[in-house]
Amino acid sequence: MARSVIATETVQTAGTDKHPRPVGRAGHRPGPLLVGIVAILVAATFVPIAYVAWSVISTGPSRVYALVARPRVGELLINTIGLVCVTVPLCIVIGIGAAWLVERTDVPGRALWRPMFVAPLAVPAFINSYAWVSVVPSLHGFWAGILVTTLSYFPFVYVPASATLRRLDPAVEESARALGSSPTDAFLRVVLPQLRLAILGGGLLVGVHLLAEYGAFAMLRFATLTTAIFEQFQSTFNGAAGSTLAGVLVLLCLLLLVGEAAARGNARYARIGSGVQRQPSPHRVHGKMIPAVAALTGLAVLALGVPAWTVTRWLWIGGGSVWANDEISTATVQTAGLAAAAAIITTVLAFPFAWVAVRYSGFFARFVEGSNFATSSMPGIVTALALVTVAISFATPLYQTISLVLAAYVLMFMPRAMVNLRSGLAQVPPGIEEASRSLGVSPTWTFLRVTLRLTAPAAAAGASLVFVAVATELTATLLLAPTGTNTLAMRFWSLSSELDYAAAAPYALLLVALSVPVTLVLLGQSARAAAL
Repeated sequence: MARSVIATETVQTAGTDKHPRPVGRAGHRPGPLLVGIVAILVAATFVPIAYVAWSVISTGPSRVYALVARPRVGELLINTIGLVCVTVPLCIVIGIGAAWLVERTDVPGRALWRPMFVAPLAVPAFINSYAWVSVVPSLHGFWAGILVTTLSYFPFVYVPASATLRRLDPAVEESARALGSSPTDAFLRVVLPQLRLAILGGGLLVGVHLLAEYGAFAMLRFATLTTAIFEQFQSTFNGAAGSTLAGVLVLLCLLLLVGEAAARGNARYARIGSGVQRQPSPHRVHGKMIPAVAALTGLAVLALGVPAWTVTRWLWIGGGSVWANDEISTATVQTAGLAAAAAIITTVLAFPFAWVAVRYSGFFARFVEGSNFATSSMPGIVTALALVTVAISFATPLYQTISLVLAAYVLMFMPRAMVNLRSGLAQVPPGIEEASRSLGVSPTWTFLRVTLRLTAPAAAAGASLVFVAVATELTATLLLAPTGTNTLAMRFWSLSSELDYAAAAPYALLLVALSVPVTLVLLGQSARAAAL
């Protein structure tokens, strides 16, 4: 059973079951205990949305219309939608193309290319912006935003597509070729449909990240709805204007969710064959070897070479003095502690969501699944302000505590854990659980000894993604962190905003270094998935 590591539930072999029967309780409906647990968690995830709705309602329809109908909002909307419409397809094309060249052709250096195209996940988008602005100071605007975010986010498509291609049964493609299909037709009619879930899931993650991204676009001086919301709250604390813009952002996220759900439908690819799967014969690129290697090399240089060179250059310019700072060690310890705690808590809380999404069908399951994405698409500052408002009004002891910071991380990054758990659960053959139950094993022990063990790699991948996200989170941490808290991202942003790029370089290096080992977990999970 292959387990994709990012936003997808794909398993591929010669046989597929596109409309599986949901495995759940009698009547295919979740029991009251599960419904109760999930309802409480869903209610918590809707706190930021409720905050935005309350702010908009209290503002009044006439003022809301006046705020939304401004030409500036139209410009922000065009920028944001344009960014999504261009960047998501680019990430899909680059991710699928790179995965195909690495996994299914005879291009040399496969062992090198695999980790190299996962590594950009360890480079936050705002560090990529810092790198590119250092190299090209005049770089700013729409195309600059597309360049940086495409290089930062294409691995969200590459990783699951790569895992899918490694598990794809070559007999399916060979059968199509034997029936007269050309290589291109075989790819389009046989391979590409089995990459559909990887494309949709990865594309959704890219789109959600684009809607919520702040640091990269602020450094590139490209205005989006998110940067405008941050500026509203930061400069004038104009809650009405900021909350109205946040409402528009939530609507955009809902459109993404509806589009992805409609395209995905109820389809699921599950292996129904058995036995050891042979490795596919690589496609020969013949006379196109040089362009193929050049394309992979260029992508690696743009995604990794530019940030690496920039950080190294600023460290060289700064010399040893930039490391003579006690704040560096403190920020590193605090960042690692917060990221580890948030990764564990988020993964545990995401499991009920994933269980309902995979094991049950209907409106309730889709609603539970979609609620996470709607909240995570909101800028971190809006989520933080919502939690501040709730804490001050109903739970004063939580204000200015680490608990509130962790709550924000859970709300913001739940999809990273949930989509991986969803992928792992979707690929657990129902027959294994049913066989365990038929042998007299209780449902609880079946879950612990069978289901949980088989989904453990997916859970580890999800926790890794949450760890990386928390380690590089900026806006919510700035607002919610108790006095004395200084994460690596906070220090980097403070120094880079002051144009002290040399002093910011150590924090950029440590952010990447902290993320690299966890990012390699994703590569390891993908490799193990291909071996199963």
